[in-house]
Amino acid sequence: MKTYRHLLILFFATFLITNLNAQEIGIKGGLNITFFIVVEGDFGTNPDTETGVYGGIFADFEFENNFHLQPEVIYAGVGELNLINAPIYIKYDATNTFHVLVGPSLNYFFDLFANNFKVRADLSFEYDFSSDLNMHMKYTFGLEELSPNILFIGLGYRL
Repeated sequence: MKTYRHLLILFFATFLITNLNAQEIGIKGGLNITFFIVVEGDFGTNPDTETGVYGGIFADFEFENNFHLQPEVIYAGVGELNLINAPIYIKYDATNTFHVLVGPSLNYFFDLFANNFKVRADLSFEYDFSSDLNMHMKYTFGLEELSPNILFIGLGYRL
């Protein structure tokens, strides 16, 4: 039943983004590395990481020369951690092929926290191999004590 709920949320978000008359729409996916910090009494801080995969969609709206609004909806899974990451980026075209994206992200964690909804900060870099294919790397910062940081590395394809 939980899988159906996850798919329904992803389908709804996809429907919303694809019907907003975006200048570009695309898909993205890749590998994510989740960083947990565990404090174990007298043993100090122990960093712990887990690796998983993600996939999602994005839309791109240019509103000023070299500046864009780029919302995304990504479903990520790693071990017991499943989440929907929905950043709302301001994208700056540093060059024709290199882009810097920054903005808040709305995150919904399935079955991990009592408070499943968290607002986080995202920083991302994209490099265009062609007009359709790019590579991206983004880091999602947890702004709360019990919120893991996540590194996303993957490919995007403009449809």
